[in-house]
Order: sequence, then structure tokens, then C-alpha cells
Amino acid sequence: MDSDGTQDARGTHANPVPRPAGPAQPPPVPPRPARAPGVPPAAEHAPRAASAVAAWLDEARPVSRPGIWRFGHRLPKPQRASERLAPVTVVGMLVPLVVALVLWSLWRRGALPYQFTLLRLFTPDSWWWGGTIASPKNMDGAEARVVYDGVFFAVLLYAMGRLGSWPHVVRHFVGRRPQPARALIALLGALAALSFVFPGAFGVGWDALPVVDPLFSLIVLISGGYELFSSPLFTNTLYAVITVLVVWPFARVGGWLPYAKERLAARRAGPDHGVPAAERPRSQWPELRDAGQYEAADLLTGEVAAGRMNDVDCVRVRQAWSAGLGDFRETVLRQGGAAWTHPSGDRDLPRRTARHDLLTGQVRIGRWVAAERTPLAYHDTGAALGPDLLGTSLLAVGPSGSGKTRTLIEPLTEALALQALTGTCAVVALSSPGGGPLGSDSAFDVIVRIGDPSSVYDLDPYAGCDDPDEAAAVLAEALVGDLDSVSAQGAATALAQLLGPYRAAHGRFPALTELLGLLEGEPGALSALREAVAGNEVMRRELQARLRQTGAAGDPGRALADRLALLSRPAFAGFFGADGDAHRTFSLRAVAHHPLRVRIDLPERGHEEAARLITRLVLAQFHAVVRERHDHFACLVLDDATGAVTDGSVRRLQRLRSQNAGVVLALRSVGDVPEALHGPLYGAVGCRMAFSGITTWDGGRFAQTWGTEWVETTEIAKHTVFADQPMTRAIHALRKLVTGNAVTTDAVTVRQVERERWSASQLAHEVPPGHAVLSLTSVRGEHTPPLLVDLRG
Repeated sequence: MDSDGTQDARGTHANPVPRPAGPAQPPPVPPRPARAPGVPPAAEHAPRAASAVAAWLDEARPVSRPGIWRFGHRLPKPQRASERLAPVTVVGMLVPLVVALVLWSLWRRGALPYQFTLLRLFTPDSWWWGGTIASPKNMDGAEARVVYDGVFFAVLLYAMGRLGSWPHVVRHFVGRRPQPARALIALLGALAALSFVFPGAFGVGWDALPVVDPLFSLIVLISGGYELFSSPLFTNTLYAVITVLVVWPFARVGGWLPYAKERLAARRAGPDHGVPAAERPRSQWPELRDAGQYEAADLLTGEVAAGRMNDVDCVRVRQAWSAGLGDFRETVLRQGGAAWTHPSGDRDLPRRTARHDLLTGQVRIGRWVAAERTPLAYHDTGAALGPDLLGTSLLAVGPSGSGKTRTLIEPLTEALALQALTGTCAVVALSSPGGGPLGSDSAFDVIVRIGDPSSVYDLDPYAGCDDPDEAAAVLAEALVGDLDSVSAQGAATALAQLLGPYRAAHGRFPALTELLGLLEGEPGALSALREAVAGNEVMRRELQARLRQTGAAGDPGRALADRLALLSRPAFAGFFGADGDAHRTFSLRAVAHHPLRVRIDLPERGHEEAARLITRLVLAQFHAVVRERHDHFACLVLDDATGAVTDGSVRRLQRLRSQNAGVVLALRSVGDVPEALHGPLYGAVGCRMAFSGITTWDGGRFAQTWGTEWVETTEIAKHTVFADQPMTRAIHALRKLVTGNAVTTDAVTVRQVERERWSASQLAHEVPPGHAVLSLTSVRGEHTPPLLVDLRG
């Protein structure tokens, strides 16, 4: 136990964070530094992010595609067409440069004849101001030849830039650099250019590229003297124009103007020392500071830095702030990180086995394999699931021993239980019969052990319904929903004809043992019910209609009684409302209103058919209680959905997306579902997962659902070359004699073909052990193709 009242959780779970050792005491409110009214606190007054939770909060979580583990993930850099300059581009840069240097050297040495210039086409042998190239005219000691040098140099420079690949080279080496580096490179280039344009201005004594001097000489020759240069205004203006003309291309390349605007905007932004709210770390609670809640933000920042808040606390407080609770400030100042704790008092799970990121609601289940079919963004990144994906429901198929429970069901159940502690989720986990419970008992609020006399809770078979018709529909779906010989609507009507009169007479629905006696037509039970509703004409007619159908051809009562008898065995004595203890009976309707963690343990082996019936009952109740959309996400996890999928449940699966709910179905084989429901089931769920070891029959269903894609194939065919000329035939014969191979030519054919994303044979034989093929669809409609995921890491 540390001195600050917290307990280190290292070694208890993956990616540990500090969590409270016991009931948290209200932390003292730290003193605030004095400041003027209306002035926000300085950033240095807030504690630094020194704890593991603070580092977790401040970690970047970029928006990425569905299924990518966003905690610590960095988006891949976009691939460019060519990271290196092509040889032809380099040649296009160097050849004009070499030609220009050679021509300039010959010109400066006087090796080029006068006819090389275009001046002879427009003037006689003597220039209009007097003199020739061989004997230029002097004006106040300045040679007129410098004019020719400048004109010839300008023509060479322009031709080299336009004819060569210099713009592409500049964009390649400068345009792709970060903005500060681009600006610095352009500045150095501008200084180098100015040092040549203005020789001697930067302490350089050469005159290799005469630009300004020829311009001055040309002005002097045209004006007839140096009178214009006696005006400082004219001289300075000329220098300014030349400087702007030289610097402007470098400013465009370096992006000086946008960079200056960006820095100026950052300097003026925000009162918090120029740091925008979006750039402040999450551990400083910027959303509270932006709303003026400085005291609450400072207190929570100190709690996080001191390790008195874990990830569950941070998400729970952020959720309360997003909900707009009116007493947010007072509650935070009074309770600190323990504010709005889950009704159970838990602020963490006793043990974690998976990696969770509660800010995004994700749990990591493995790693995407970098394969040919895998997009670049998924290469060797984490594979994760969250409520945004589970809202479309998930179907997982894999044989026993493939790792469905260990690598998928248990991490998902653990993640949903953690999110329930933050107030954002409600979870109902149904363990498989004989497979052991999902998670420890302390990780759940309600545990219903069907058939265990020590169970604290019993399951309400009617899900807390008040309407007899609704209760009858739920119970009929569970009892005969998988039978083709009995209509679900007829079974629901038969049950409603008994449930309605019984509730009108006793104020409650009958226990399943009592309902069995009514369905079997026991004289004592029916007579007692008939006498109880004698004064209610409507209910009496309902009961008489049921009595007339009893024993008739096509009566669903017999099938209902046979199925209900499975739950009236001695092993289930005292369950399903048999003892009448309302405090012990748990209704699944509670998960629609509260972030509960519920686990239902099915009976052990020997009651397989009863376990399937209970699974259908829980699934039907879940669909009934989440008909209205609620703020928190509700999820039902079925570790073994064998026999649970019916025609009615498949239809209701498609509506869960709009009701902020989802279902996770795990099957050993698709054969556990009626064949007529294979297509509708695969179409109703948005996420599909095929584990290694499935059969080709199961793989065929996945392949048909995932469809095909267009791919580009290249075929190379070798054709023997037959020569017509004697010399060519002799050469071919000699080549075949030396190499042993006939002379051939390659015929390359590239075409678009349509192929299956994953074929049934590939799913059955090419998925390695510990792997699965997973396709995802989010509630927003984003989807990913079926990709291979490694579940072992």
C-alpha cells in the first residue's frame, strides 16, 4: 500500500494502471494560486502528466479505419509514386546545366563568333551607339561589352530553367520538406542568389554572374549618362525591384507567406499561453478549462498525476461532463476521481487479461497479418473491437478448441464489463453449458446460476413484462421458435389465453411449473383459474377459447407443454419464479435502464436441450427489452448460440443497430443453425469471423457472403521463335546447342478477373492455427474486407 492511499496494479493484468485499494475518500481541494478575476490559470501551475494514466490520456488516437487498435497507432505515410528521382529526371537537370556552363565559358573567353548572336540580324557591323563587339565603345570608363554579357547570361539562365527538369527537382528536394525546413532552405538559396546578383554585397568579390552591372550599363547607354543614378530614390527603387524579382521565386518555393500567417495565428491564439485547446494534453482536462471550470480541471489534473484515478475514473468523469450534469463542479470538488462511481462501488475489475482503451471503447484481440489481401493501413497493426462494431452484431464460427472463448468471448466480456463501470454499457454474458463461467464472480453485479440451489438470483421468464401478449410472445419464441411444425404466432396466442386470465386473477404471471399444469389441462388448475376469473367476462372468454382448443388437431399447447417440461425437472426446482420471491427474481429488463453487468450460467452437461431453450429465452428477452434506444450500449454475449437462432431472432437482429445494442453469437458450426436461416443470419450481422479449422461447408457460407473482387492478373506464355533466314536459323541452332533450350519469346497478358475474396478451400485449409478471418462493419456503415488476424499476440 502506497502512502497516497492507492494500490499498484502491476502484474495483475495487461497494460496496468493505478487503481484504488478500497473505498476512496473525498480528496482535499488543493489551494489555487491568486490571480485576477477572469484570468485563466497558467499552464505551469497544473501538475505535469507523470503517471501511467496521464500518459495513456495524452497518447494520440488518430481516426482510422474500423478494427484498427487506435491506442498508440500511427497512420501510415501515404506512398508516393517515386521516392527517388528517376534517372531521366537527373539527366534532364544536368544536361542543360552542362551545356549552359560550356556556352558561358566560351562566351566569356570570346570563342564564340559575332555571328553566334542574333544582333547581326538587326544591326550593321557597328552598334547604334558606336563601337563593335571586338572594340566596344567606352562611356566614362565603362565598357559597353558588359551589356552583351548580361543579355547572353539571362538568355542562358532562362533556357536552362525552361528546357531542363529544374522545377521538378526543386519540388522533390524542397517541396516535400516540413514547413520550417522549406523556409530555411529557400532562405539560404535566396542569400546565395543575392550574393551573385550583387557582387561584393556579402563580402564576395567575384563577378561570375553579371546581372545588375549589365542592367546599370544598359540604363546608362540608353539614357546617355549617369544623371539618373545621382538620385538616391531612383537607385534604391532599382535595387528594391531587383531584390524582389530575385527573392520572389524562393519565397514561393519556401512558402514564406503561409508560414508567417500560421505562426502569427498561433501567437495570437488562445489565452492559455498561445496553446490551442485541441493541442493541450488530455491529462490537463482542456474541455473543462475551455468551459471555465478551472477548479475542477486543476483538481482532476492533480488526481491523475498523483495516480489516484485510473482509466475507468477518467472515462466516467468525462462521460458525466458530456452528459451535461448540472452539479458537475460541486460533485468533482467534493469527491474528486471517485465521483459518479458505479452503483456497485467498483472502480476497476479485479483482474484484466486483455488490453483495453476505454477512451475509444476498444479491446485488442490480436494483430492484423501483413498479407497480399491486407491493405497498407492494416499491416502489422493491432486488431480491436468496440461498441461501434458490436452494434452491428458479430457472428463467430469455429470448432471446439479453435479459441473462440479464450481469444474472443472472454476479452469482449471483460471490455464490456469495464465499460459498464464507466456508465456507457450494459452487458449480459451467457456461459456455455459445461464450459465454465465467463470471468470472475467479482466482475459482475448479477450472477444467475440456473439449476444451482446456491444461486442468489433467479431468472424472470417473462422479462418483467406487464402485457400478457408481450410475455406470451417472448415465451413462445423460446419454447417453439425452432420448430417448423408449430407456428410461433399460434403458440403465442395459446400462451396469452392462459397468461392473461392468470394475471387478472392473481396479479402476477404463473411460475413455469404452474403454467405447465395449465397447458397440460389439469382439471384442478383449470377449475381454480375458471373460478378466479368468473367475474371478468373478457378473461373468461379467453380461457374458454383455450379450453376449446385443448386436445384438438393442430393445438400448439401439446408442443408447448413438452418443451416446458424440460424446465420443470427437479434440477430446476425453485427457479423461474417457482418460490414466488420477487426480491430474488432478476428481470433482464433492468439492463435497458442501468449499466449492469450480468452473467447467466447455464446448467451443466446432461441438460443440453434445456440449456438451448434457456439460451433462446434470454435472446428473445434481450430483443424485447431493447426495443427503445437508450443512452448506454447494451450487448448480449452468447458463448454457445447452438439452437438459439430462430426466424424471429434473425429478423430482430437487423433492428439492433438503431437501438444502440448488439449481440455476439459464437457457433461451433453453421450446421447448428437451420439451413433455411443460413443466408438471413449472415446478412443480418455486420461482423463475421471464421476461425481456423472450419469445414469447407462452413467456409462456403462465408465465401458466398464475402463475395468476389476484381483483381489484375499477369500471364506469361513462352513461344518458340522460328527463324526464316539461314543465318538466323544457324544462330538459333548454335544457341540451343550451347544452352540446351530453344529460343523463345515471352507473351505477357494482363487482364482483370473476378475472384472470391476467400474461397471455401482457403478458409478450411490455409488459415493457420490461432488465426481467424474477420470482416467488420460499423454502425456508421464503414466496412473492411475479410482480413487475416493473428489472435495469439
